[in-house]
Amino acid sequence: MAPAGRARYRRILRFAALCLVQTWWYDLFLPRIGLRRLGERSRSGRMRRIAHRFHALAVDLGGLMIKVGQFMSSRLDVLPPEITAELEGLQDEVPPVAFAEIRSAAEAELGVPLDRAYAWFDENPVAAASLGQAHRARLVPADVAMTGIEAVVVKVQRPGIDEVVAVDLSALRRVARWLSRIRLVSDRLDAPALVEEFATTSREEIDYLHEATSAERFAANFAGDDRVTAPEVVWERTTRRVLTLQDVTAIKINDVAALRTAGIDPSVVAEAFASVMFQQLFVHGFFHADPHPGNVFVTPRSDGAFALTFIDFGMMGAIDEQLRNGLRQVLLAVAARDGKGLVDGMLGVGALLPSAGTVELERAFTQLFQRFGGMGFAQLRDVDPREFSDFADEFGDVVRSLPFQLPENFLLIVRAMSLTSGVCSALDAEFNVWDAVEPFATQILREQGSGVVGDLLRRAGGTMGTAWRLPGRLDGLITRFEQGTIAVDLSRLERRIDGLERFAGRILSGILFAGLLVGGILLRPADDVFGIVLMSASVVPLLHALLAGIGRRR
Repeated sequence: MAPAGRARYRRILRFAALCLVQTWWYDLFLPRIGLRRLGERSRSGRMRRIAHRFHALAVDLGGLMIKVGQFMSSRLDVLPPEITAELEGLQDEVPPVAFAEIRSAAEAELGVPLDRAYAWFDENPVAAASLGQAHRARLVPADVAMTGIEAVVVKVQRPGIDEVVAVDLSALRRVARWLSRIRLVSDRLDAPALVEEFATTSREEIDYLHEATSAERFAANFAGDDRVTAPEVVWERTTRRVLTLQDVTAIKINDVAALRTAGIDPSVVAEAFASVMFQQLFVHGFFHADPHPGNVFVTPRSDGAFALTFIDFGMMGAIDEQLRNGLRQVLLAVAARDGKGLVDGMLGVGALLPSAGTVELERAFTQLFQRFGGMGFAQLRDVDPREFSDFADEFGDVVRSLPFQLPENFLLIVRAMSLTSGVCSALDAEFNVWDAVEPFATQILREQGSGVVGDLLRRAGGTMGTAWRLPGRLDGLITRFEQGTIAVDLSRLERRIDGLERFAGRILSGILFAGLLVGGILLRPADDVFGIVLMSASVVPLLHALLAGIGRRR
């Protein structure tokens, strides 16, 4: 590893180590000595500070760190809301690489001088991201005659990005191994698997041949559909590190003023966009997972209509048969406002471990459906914010305490649908996602009618069976109460609690001493004053333990 790589590696690990020490101190150590409330009171502020520091670190380092922040901002299933909220605004925008470096990298990949590969190449980038940057260009006449394309956009990887990605992934794997040894974390998520999931996505994003193939697959899925277009790939000028695509720049989908100037109704665009996204999800099973406004254009047509033009196919999602069946069950549950059915569907797609206790989660979903089910975004804006706050206070800890980790494809679905809803709501304040999904839900239910009927019959049979057995079970339970034969044996639990109390009494002073000393040593590099205070305070429990021992021997 080069010196710059080692410095980068150590910087990432230092940040992670400090976060882990703080988490250990406040969430593990303090609760063990009876100071849980102290940690809980400061948790929200601590989480925001950690996220803020990571935001600054990511912007400074670039590379995969910005992608890590964006990835974490979407992991509502495993991360506190204070962290996801702080990181959701992290943009993949970094200072551009000097054009001389871009020229050298492109020429090395293409095997010819840049002025022979392109008739014109703009030295100023259209966009500069952490993994690469894009420039406008024009093809040489021979390529124009062969492809029918003249104006193109050329994406070139940042020089040395492979090494940066390797260093970042190595550091992330090290942090994941640390996390896997902490039971508080390992009970909630499989950190090494999460990193490998991220690594797979990242490697695909820096393989422009993979992106080019995805672009063509996407275009083939909408062949003959005038509503959607995608840029053509110029394969003659495309490699693993250089991607040349037709320039299809048009009106940004969220530019409401430009849409109206072009005579296009933004609410119609919202309906078309939602329909196209749901078609990808429910019909094609292959969907654009990053449809933010910068990746979708509205292209006016000569007949007065418009087409939605998608770009940037580095992040795509695919739905396999197992996930499709799980989504079908989730769809049925949502349509029926069935909290238990939704939890069963989540178990089916692997979002919850089979051992998870889900009674409280079922109750949360049931109340969510009763209060907010069927509302559009305009209606939700009229709801008293205190209702959302009360719901979050009541059930937020329940959701976050469960072993709840979304599979990669399901996560991409959530990301795509969240972005879709946000774009559509910006275009039309009255947009209702439930209305947009209804035609596709109906189509799926119609196509899988026999399965739906079977589901309904099984549910009805289960309900009837429960109703048939209920009187007898209640009668038996009442009889046992009357006879006094119901008993709960707590003797083993009581003995264990007594043992734990005795054990805690013997070692409490030792834990206090070790915790204060180690915490002070580890925190001193980040906060000198706080570290010294903790180290000094460790003398008190040490003296107490020694004197108490002497007193007992006398």
